[in-house]
Amino acid sequence: MAYDYVIVGAGSAGCVLAARLSEDPAIKVALLEAGGPDKKTEIQVPAAFPKLFKTEYDWNFSTARQAELENRELYWTRVRMLGGSSSLNAMMWVRGHQADYDGWEVPGWSYEDVLPYFKKAEHREGSNAGKVYGIDGPLWISEQRDPNPTTLAFLAACAAAGLTRLAELNGPSNEGYAQTPVTQKKGRRWSAADAYLHPAAKRPNLTVITGAHAKRIVFEGTRATGVEYGDTTVTATREVIVAAGAIGSPHLLILSGIGDLAQLSVLGIEPVLELPEVGQHLQDHLSVGVLRQCPREVTLANADSLWNLGRWLLFKKGPFTSNVGEAVAFIKSDPALHAPDLELIFAPGPFINHGLEPPAGHAVTVGVVLLQPDSVGRLTLTSTDPATTPQIDPGYLTGDGDLQRLIYGVRKAEELLGSDALAPYTAEPMAPYTGADDEETLARYIREHSETLYHPVGTCRMGTDETSVVDPELKVRGIEGLRVADASVMPQINRGHTHAPSIMIGEKAADLIRTI
Repeated sequence: MAYDYVIVGAGSAGCVLAARLSEDPAIKVALLEAGGPDKKTEIQVPAAFPKLFKTEYDWNFSTARQAELENRELYWTRVRMLGGSSSLNAMMWVRGHQADYDGWEVPGWSYEDVLPYFKKAEHREGSNAGKVYGIDGPLWISEQRDPNPTTLAFLAACAAAGLTRLAELNGPSNEGYAQTPVTQKKGRRWSAADAYLHPAAKRPNLTVITGAHAKRIVFEGTRATGVEYGDTTVTATREVIVAAGAIGSPHLLILSGIGDLAQLSVLGIEPVLELPEVGQHLQDHLSVGVLRQCPREVTLANADSLWNLGRWLLFKKGPFTSNVGEAVAFIKSDPALHAPDLELIFAPGPFINHGLEPPAGHAVTVGVVLLQPDSVGRLTLTSTDPATTPQIDPGYLTGDGDLQRLIYGVRKAEELLGSDALAPYTAEPMAPYTGADDEETLARYIREHSETLYHPVGTCRMGTDETSVVDPELKVRGIEGLRVADASVMPQINRGHTHAPSIMIGEKAADLIRTI
């Protein structure tokens, strides 16, 4: 089977690439996805996404034991189905701050360079359409249809605390607070597969192959010529494009002989090219929840009822439309900083252990997120079997100042939760949270209960230096016919969420490829 382009991974960026490249009817495109289709009802129901964790739709990864987090192994969901994480995430469309993209210092990737690609993707329903947002793109960005009353109280608490109300969260600066824009279309999830892939899949020049777990990239010398999965090899006459995410992309490169020579030697993999930084520079957003019991039965703790399901099915209204993270505030731990380094995510319900535990009662949660960690980790392989999970070591809290910034964020969350605006909806702390007491107690709580916010990046870092994995055109250095296009190329994690920049990377990559 021969195609012009073979794309590995049908996540956010992969769906964009498949759709954009196949717009040319003369171009034949194959999209390989290790998982299956995205047909399960829970995928469409916004508030149901935690029900998909640790199921057949989830790679169900775990990190290496984290020395600074009480030696815990943390659960990392990574998604295996069409749409990738956009089919299972909290639907928060948060581009980040202008300083993120300018700070990458990569030609062609400044804020002004990438802004048109955000707008190209966006189909804004609601305020600021055609201003801050694009209006003609395939990806619906909506205002929440039925926000919880506690969410409105949180916004009032932010105002009373003197934070800046953002007329729009996705402008050049996100310092301040706002209700969260969501990737929903009329109350249902609108993933990258919904926006890009399903409409494009009708084209005769696009072949989508599910259940195709890539084993390795095939080379002739140092030119990528195809991808092997199972007992099948698909040939790429122009390029192989790896869009398997911050875990899958470096994993496949190393399996294919691109990486650190010492690691390849230990694994017995024939080297194609020495690129020691493949799998390095892993960064993620670490988060810890601050929970307060709610004396009123208005939270998402009672959302799972036939009545509410009926409201969603018939009218696309009610708590089933919630994305859980209904409001956000971006703040600085130090006023001297030029951009926020912390995010506070408000959830109108008890969000404990990734939402996998049944709620013990009504509560509200503020997730404190470390946006700009000093900590850096890495990914390494322990086996040549593609089905074996690589060792994921994000190195949480190993960087100077990370713990202190999280402590500051927890105290700020407590300040907001203790405000008059939220007083009708907050009472004593809910376990496992015990309250903002002395610094030692807070530090122990953070070490014992922090979890990922599901935003790994950086493992195939883009740059202009010779040690970077990909160049500014996303070409793998030293290899012909091979690019990486997903969150793994981000040189530094953004002050937002990673779905929006992954879509942007896919859009920009398609343009880069079509210029050849």
